[in-house]
This record gives sequence, C-alpha cells and structure tokens, in this order.
Amino acid sequence: MSTSAPRRSPSILCAGLAIVLSSPASQADAPEQPSFARTFPRHAVAADHPIASAAGAAILAKGGNAVDAAVAASFTLSVVRPFSCGIGGGGFMVIVLPARDGKPAVTTAINYRETCPAAVGPDLFEPLDDDAPRRAGKAVATPGTIAGLLYALDKYGTMKRADVLAPAIHAARDGFTADEAYAKAAKDTIAKFESPDHKDWKTRFAFTWERFLGSGKISLGDRIVLPEQARALELIARDGIDALTNGDLGKAICAAAAKADGLLTIGDLRNYRVSEVQPLRIDSGLLGRTLITMPPPSSGGVAMGETLGIMQRRDSTKLIAAGEWPQYTHVMIESFKHAFADRAEWMADPAFVDVPVERLLSDEYLLERSLSMFPTQAMAPEMYGTRAAEPAGANDDGGTSHLCVADSRAGAVSCTETINLTFGSLVAVPEFGFILNDQMDDFTTKRDQKNAFGLVQSPKNLPAPGKRPLSSMTPTIVLTNDGAVDAVVGASGGPRIITGTTQVLLSSYLLSLDAAQSVSRPRLHHQWMPNMLEMEENYPGTWNGLAVPLWMSKLHHQQRPGPPTDHACVQFIRKTDKGWDAACDPRKGGSPAGR
Repeated sequence: MSTSAPRRSPSILCAGLAIVLSSPASQADAPEQPSFARTFPRHAVAADHPIASAAGAAILAKGGNAVDAAVAASFTLSVVRPFSCGIGGGGFMVIVLPARDGKPAVTTAINYRETCPAAVGPDLFEPLDDDAPRRAGKAVATPGTIAGLLYALDKYGTMKRADVLAPAIHAARDGFTADEAYAKAAKDTIAKFESPDHKDWKTRFAFTWERFLGSGKISLGDRIVLPEQARALELIARDGIDALTNGDLGKAICAAAAKADGLLTIGDLRNYRVSEVQPLRIDSGLLGRTLITMPPPSSGGVAMGETLGIMQRRDSTKLIAAGEWPQYTHVMIESFKHAFADRAEWMADPAFVDVPVERLLSDEYLLERSLSMFPTQAMAPEMYGTRAAEPAGANDDGGTSHLCVADSRAGAVSCTETINLTFGSLVAVPEFGFILNDQMDDFTTKRDQKNAFGLVQSPKNLPAPGKRPLSSMTPTIVLTNDGAVDAVVGASGGPRIITGTTQVLLSSYLLSLDAAQSVSRPRLHHQWMPNMLEMEENYPGTWNGLAVPLWMSKLHHQQRPGPPTDHACVQFIRKTDKGWDAACDPRKGGSPAGR
C-alpha cells in the first residue's frame, strides 16, 4: 500500500467503519450507508466523521465510559479529519459523570487549549504580514490535545491507553477515504497553494501538499494512508505524555516548527499544563434547563448564555406561540449582536485578565440589553454591548471538530477540538504524519485589526507567554431540573459555533424538533461585526405572506447576498423515551454510532 499519495476506494463509509470496528461481528452490524441521525436505546456517539463515531461506540460496547469513548473518538478524528483537528492542536472537554462504584459524581471542564510559546510577546506580529499568525511556524501555538486527552483518560476514564487508542491506530495504518467534506477542504486549500501569492508553499509545506492534498489532485473517494501518524499514536499508547515531552514525538514537533521559522521549543511542551476548571453553569429559563458549558478563555458559553438571557427577557416563547417569526428572528439576531459585541470587548484568558462573566450574565445586565433593543429595526453597530464598532470582514472555518458522547450509565462528554484554520498552519510533522495548529491567529495579533474570522478583539487578548487565546468553542451538556443529562451539543465553524449551537438548542427545546430536524434546519449568523446578516437558503418562517428574510430587510438588517458559504456543523444527542436521539450535522457528513 502506497504511503506517498492517495488511492481510490469504491466505498467511503463502509471502508472507514471496517477500519475501526475490526472484529467480524462489529463489521456485520455496521450499516452500509449510515444516515446522519439515529436513535440508540443504550449509548450514542455523534462525531463529524462516521469512523470517529464508530470508534467511540466500539469503546462503549467494550464497557468503557463516556470519557473513554470521547478520547477514542478524538484520537480517531486526528486521523480522519486532519484539516479540522488533531494531535497538533488543542480543545475543550465538558464532562458529567454520575456517582459510581464508590466514586463521587463529576461535573467538570478540561481546558487543553493551546498556549502562547515563551518566546512570543504582544508585539511580535505587529510588523509582520497578515499571513504570519495564520500560516508557517510563527503561527504555531503550544499544542495541548495529547496532554488534554491523556489527562481526561487517566483521571476519569476506565480503560487502558492501548485499548482506547487502538481504533485511531487502525484508521491511520489502514487508511480512510476522502469524503465530500475532505474533498471540499482540500480543493479550497489547493487553490491557495496555486495562487501566485503563494508560489513557495508547495516547497515550504511539502508533506501537506503531497500527502494531504495529493499534490493538487485529491478528490472524492481517494484513499489517504498515514502510517506515520499510526507510529505517533503507538508511542502515545505506550509512553503516555513522555512520548511528547521526553521522546522523539516532541523533538519532531519542535523541529518542524523551527524549520518553518517558528518559535516553539521543547521547553514549551514540557511546561504546558492542562487546566481543569469548574464549568460555566447557566440556568436558562428560556429553555427550562441548565447548561453546563465552557468558561473563558472560551467565549462560547458566555455568549450563548447572554443570547438566551436577552431572548428570554424579550418574551421569545410568546413570539413563537403567536407565530410572529419575523419578530422572533429579529430578537435572536439582536441578542447575538449584543453577545458578540461584549465578546470583542471583554473576553480573554482569565488567568491573565479580569473577565466579568457574572456581570455579563446578571439579571440586571441582561434586562438592560434587552430594553435597549428596538423592536422595529436594527440599531447602529455602536449601540450593542459596551464597545464601539470596528470594521471587519468574515471568513470561514474548517479547522475545528466536535463530538458528543452519551453512555449507558448516565454519563456524557461534549468535546470541541481545533487546529484553527483549514489544515492549520500547513506545517506538518512529516515523521509522524500530522499538521500543527495556527492558533496564534486567535490572539489579538495586531491591535484593532480583525483575525481570520472577521472578529475584532481587544488588547486583553494580546499574546503573552503561557496565555491561551480566546475561543468560540462551545461544548455543552444540558441537564434536567433533577440534574440528569438531557442533551449533549457543540459545533465547529469559528464564530458560527456560538450561533449554530444556540439555534440547535432553540430548535429542540422551543420548537420541539427532534435531533435530525434541529441540526438540519436552516440557520442564520450574525457576529455584530461585520454588520452583516447571513441566512441559509430556505430559512423557515413566513408572516403576512412574506418570508422571514424579506422581513429582516424591512427591519433594516444588512444581508449578505445569497446563502453563506459555510455554516457551523453541529453534533447533537438528546434523551428521549426511546433512548438517545443522535444527529450529526449533514453539512459536514458525519454519522452517529451506538447501540
């Protein structure tokens, strides 16, 4: 089997499932064409690739808990979604586990977000071109995925490393086929490589160009084999964190970054620390549920809580009951704009700056924001939150992945991981077959300038040694009033993570839609700046004979012509009387697995 170029395979999903579910019985049970939504009576995994979902489900079938399954699915995503996430990146994990076998119940959040290397200060990127924090070595932050996953497994898992990593090792060694999401990500990236502005990229990022992009010829159904990453995963399975901090793996990461003019050192890897924190708890009167989600440096939980709080105070439930879809949509948009304006002003790493989470989610502040809203028209940008407007432009994200797990013991994990932009920094570690992140762009690398996602962020988010950049990732677990897991949700998609995750919850709890309907329903996005509303084609709702998008124009919302090119990809699992109703957003081609 060739390892230097992709190969064609006639079956994308079947081949992938066979890699992970390697026993004959498991292969026989695997559906030929899994749909994007299924109900499972005992346990479920929803990831944005069928092979990763199947990897987590196989671990659950062997008696593992939700953490075991999440770690297995994540390491597998590193193989099959190399343009989205991987062991060269970082992430957040929210965990809820019941009391069991004499161990107390667990409700916690694990922060393994990348950190700024020690040699990088707040002004490093100011004189450099805009590509510096996005591509090549200086874009690489200290990766946290390996440390974070091993921390979660060691503290809250029940199975051995070798067993949990086995599905990912199989996938890397035996290969996987390029699905539509991979082919699209590759096509978009190939176009950048072939741009006259990037004439040297094919040489500078040779492994990425040749292996992951097929030297510009990758297409649907091509087979990608990564024996190098299988070797990395085998080292991790055998040596744990020592493979990174004291072994060849860490040395190769630093060498790859240095060769691309980066500043990451082995000292950064050794000094990296996983941060376990109390999750953000939001008691949402609008949803009638409690949300367990990530606190800063994730902005997602605060922004979602602020949005839901403002909508509650504008009587959104009554608007739905009355069928006033334009007004309901207007309130949602205005609430998002307030939340994103406050994100721009206040959000950063709380280990370095004061982030006023309690004030932003207080009854007084939410009421104040709700009362500032004009019911008949959008306001000027400077009227939102507590920040003056800055010009910005939007961009799309392919460098993030989300997975949800609900086990048969009432445990759950919501996990979002990233390498930031599509194919991250483009810097690969050729000896071990994976790509390094470009997370430095999530810092405020140039004052008063937007990042790659069109987000303007405050000086509070400037880089500093050991600091974690601001994030939009929103891994969330929903609890009933008696504390039981009711849903698991999260998304990929840059700032669209926040709007996508929020709308799926609104669709499920306010509109009473099932998981498949909730994730597939057309969505909208507004991030305050740029002052531009995006609405997917066929966005639902009419009033007095006019579609909602037309009403938004009447309410003076500036709209981008045509549907957006990329919206968030949301994974969602919700408890029903039949078990776990699980759905993977069809926008990216995932499929849930379980039993």
